[in-house]
Amino acid sequence: MQNTNIRFDRTSNIDFYKTLQKRVRKHFKDTNTSKYGNASMVIKTIVMLSLYFVPFILILTVVDSVWLMFLMWFLMTLGMSGIGMSIMHDANHGSYSKNKFVNNFMGDLISVAGGSDSMWRIQHNVLHHTYTNVTGMDEDIDPGSVLRFSPHEERKSYHKYQHYYAWFLYGMMTIMWITVKDFKQAIRYKKLGLTKTEGASFSRILSKIVVHKILYYIVFLVLPLIFAPVAWYWVLLGFISMHFFTGVILGLIFQSAHVVPTSNYPMPDETGNIKADWAVSQLVNTCNFAPNSKLLSWYVGGLNFQVEHHLFPNICHVHYKKISKIVRETAEEFNLPYNSEKSFGSAIKSHAMMLKKLGRQDQL
Repeated sequence: MQNTNIRFDRTSNIDFYKTLQKRVRKHFKDTNTSKYGNASMVIKTIVMLSLYFVPFILILTVVDSVWLMFLMWFLMTLGMSGIGMSIMHDANHGSYSKNKFVNNFMGDLISVAGGSDSMWRIQHNVLHHTYTNVTGMDEDIDPGSVLRFSPHEERKSYHKYQHYYAWFLYGMMTIMWITVKDFKQAIRYKKLGLTKTEGASFSRILSKIVVHKILYYIVFLVLPLIFAPVAWYWVLLGFISMHFFTGVILGLIFQSAHVVPTSNYPMPDETGNIKADWAVSQLVNTCNFAPNSKLLSWYVGGLNFQVEHHLFPNICHVHYKKISKIVRETAEEFNLPYNSEKSFGSAIKSHAMMLKKLGRQDQL
């Protein structure tokens, strides 16, 4: 990661975002609606937490069949992914509730998936949302040399096959979270001075990561190994499978919105300037999908409306569908792109096409 002061151009297309912000504010005022979560958000929270914890309790108590146990782990996969996308995500953006304590509590639910809320906020809020698709700054497009998500990264010979093997590696995402990723990030972010954004000392952040990891392993792995009435290796396989498929779900949702053919991957010049307005860059480097699928949108926490999310991360996702019309019409008015795939399947297909292109395209 580069340690530089990157700046977006504030002299071109600035009227677009000013106009859009004004119209979105007017929408909430005219409808007398809060930009935070509502009753439907509370109901979703209960559903997602139940989807995760009820099957877990059943594993510890009454499930005595290997196949039923795997069904429980699968339901926990849906619950873990749902907590991450529909609850924790909004909370760590401060949009779940206007109450800071509620946001902190809900944001810390990432710990029940073995992750760190502090590392998430730095990687996602500070880096990804500020420098979307900027090589060397956005870690979401920096999975290491095994995958190539940016045309500005060095291309390896094996990258020409990444559109075949990337899907498996997505499954390693949360497995990396629960093992080494948070620790590596903590050390790297400290060196870059990014841990200061958390308003806590490095030792406190690191201690919290260690304690939460220990508690996570004790509760979600050790307890099933002790109490689940099946062989230990089935428990271990179920635990790993839960994380693998959660990683696949998260990888498909997030990467299908950014690593796509419509993205232009902006790069700063030698002085650190990017020749694009920040909001316009978000439009170009983000793509919606399946905007008419109510069930998918409900489950993924509105992340199929990635354009709206990137432009207004401080607004709860339950409002994205309604403000999407405002965003689209304003973008069209200013002759700017509004990228959207009709279905989730077409979004995955576009992502696969981009993986293939990046695997064969020379470094820019």
